[in-house]
Amino acid sequence: MSKYLISFPSAAMVVPDGEWDAVVRDSHAVIEEAKVAGVYVFGGGIDESVAPVLVSADGSVAEGGYPGGPTLNGGFCVLELPSREAAVDWSARIAKACRCRQELRVFFFDPAS
Repeated sequence: MSKYLISFPSAAMVVPDGEWDAVVRDSHAVIEEAKVAGVYVFGGGIDESVAPVLVSADGSVAEGGYPGGPTLNGGFCVLELPSREAAVDWSARIAKACRCRQELRVFFFDPAS
């Protein structure tokens, strides 16, 4: 079994007024299904109200993320699944619930971590 990162950037969530309650309900329902199925590892969203910092090996701290790097925001979950096909299926379910496309990547998990 592999772990898969399913994610979306904040800008992808373009939800018409009046549909947010349904998105919250539907997205929570899909995550609950993943938990019941025993495939949910963890998930959440980036708190965009807190600016990132870069911490160097010497412990010094600089405001901001990696220069020139993409902005990391939005939501994500990691699921442990038997195949890429199963990951695509779960990604489609999450995309439908969130009303936006999802990016799917194999999540390298270090069992020693």
